Amino acid sequence: MLSKNQKLYDQDYNLWQQSTITALKNHDVTNLDWNNLIVEIEEVGKSQKRALKNYTQRLIEHILKIKYWESERARNLPHWRIEVRNFREQILDLLADSPSLEGYLEQNYPDWYSKSLAKMSLEFEIQTQQIIELSDILAADFWG
Repeated sequence: MLSKNQKLYDQDYNLWQQSTITALKNHDVTNLDWNNLIVEIEEVGKSQKRALKNYTQRLIEHILKIKYWESERARNLPHWRIEVRNFREQILDLLADSPSLEGYLEQNYPDWYSKSLAKMSLEFEIQTQQIIELSDILAADFWG
């Protein structure tokens, strides 16, 4: 049989969330829906990792556009630079909120770079397979 809070999770997520917050603030461990609370906390971590991956891949793609997509550069360079700045800020904000994600970023960057490079190579010619270092793409003054 499901508890009241477990049913609430399925029926009204917002109300479940508010009652969980209240129970946590009051240190009321008997009225916590532990299973769903654990699921939600795990999902927050997964969500941050997905966002970091997405922002990083998009940053790489836009830097590659600036560096190699000659036929579109004149028309799109200002937009690409804005996107680079936006994605870089999103990454740095995520890392400021969760510094432990830096290791995750460093570990996965080569794979994400490789996938972004392959994707962009379908759109325009890229003259090198050499990786642009993570420290470079995160540097405020690096544009490709």
